[in-house]
Amino acid sequence: MNSLTLAVRGSIDALDAHACRVLFDRTTSSDDAVRERTSRIIARVRREGDTALVALAREYDGVELVSLEVPRAVWRAALAALDPALRRAIERSAVNIRQVHEAFRPVSSEVTTADGIIIGRRPDPLGRVGVYAPGGRATYPSSLLMGVVPARVAGVGEVIVCSPPGPDGLPSKVLLAAAELASADRVFAVGGAGAVAAMAFGTATIPAADRIVGPGNAYVAEAKVQVSSVTAIDSPAGPSELLIIADDSASADVMARELLAQAEHDPVAAVVLVSTSAALLDAVERRLAEWVPLEPRAPIIAAAFAARGALLLATSLVEAVAFSNRWAPEHLLVATREPDALVPSLRNAGTIFVGECASVAFGDYMSGANHVLPTGGLARAYSGLSTIDFCRWTTWQRVGRASAARLAGDTGMFADAEQLPAHAAAARQWTGETP
Repeated sequence: MNSLTLAVRGSIDALDAHACRVLFDRTTSSDDAVRERTSRIIARVRREGDTALVALAREYDGVELVSLEVPRAVWRAALAALDPALRRAIERSAVNIRQVHEAFRPVSSEVTTADGIIIGRRPDPLGRVGVYAPGGRATYPSSLLMGVVPARVAGVGEVIVCSPPGPDGLPSKVLLAAAELASADRVFAVGGAGAVAAMAFGTATIPAADRIVGPGNAYVAEAKVQVSSVTAIDSPAGPSELLIIADDSASADVMARELLAQAEHDPVAAVVLVSTSAALLDAVERRLAEWVPLEPRAPIIAAAFAARGALLLATSLVEAVAFSNRWAPEHLLVATREPDALVPSLRNAGTIFVGECASVAFGDYMSGANHVLPTGGLARAYSGLSTIDFCRWTTWQRVGRASAARLAGDTGMFADAEQLPAHAAAARQWTGETP
């Protein structure tokens, strides 16, 4: 039988300090080398603009760019040449994403307090959004859709896309086709930290964006963090993650397939199965040992299991839920007899896949929910990408004369307590008091 190396194998209630570090230390902070190199790239792009981007493409992508921007005619040609079956799949995905995000679009609201004060707020679409579409180990037209389509639904004025150039100086043809189908405005053959810097600060060719979204490698993730004081980002990002909660009703084959699918993303992807059934854990381990060597991306998968793979036994589903809420996964699959019963208590997850049939792959591509999700335990505080991320809120407040008189006394007391006499006077003028 083939062997499988796992980072952690055991019971949740018996995890030692080392196992806990392996499981929970999924920080999105990069190492010093990545951080320093990213900082240098950002500074270079900020200083030299397009010249730096051309030089970086030569250095990192091995290509001499004639133009940073990809003409629209090239997108259309890529779409026309796309395999019809793949085109239908991309179109269906875009339709589903649009439908979901239209349903969850934020709306204006107003509230009147007891004092007759009217407070309102409305969602105003951002002026320009930058979407990063990776092109390293794999090409992700799905991630382009997840960024561009919700931005369009939210009413963003301009949506630009950056993606690394291939040997021909262009992003992948399927990505260009997706950009056309999603109605992006502009596409640039620029990748890595340089692309993020360009979208943050702007260059002669690439305009600065109000928010930058989309996944990427360690340099892209670090660059987004470093420019977040200048422009908004979706969330700090790290390697992909999957946590499965399963009982003895789950299929070992299905569980193994889900773990394999997530592990093939990245050598440091985190894949964890928590089960109340020791027999299920043993069966999944056997399947993985047999199947990993047969996978086309076997080296990546094996490395992921060795670095951050875990099969954990829980004494109860209550313990499994508690572990999940602490671990805060990007993707959470619930494969139990009554999965809906657990959903209300699952508080910290990028997205929850309810039931064994709800494959994470469906969420990646076709269901319509957004797959740009928080990682590294940040699901405790961040949510998945949505139309809310492509708006800012404008708040207003209306105070009538009578309400002003009623508010003046208490407001003056607050101002006095904070030793701000001009504030107090501004409030008390509506009572007729002499400042």
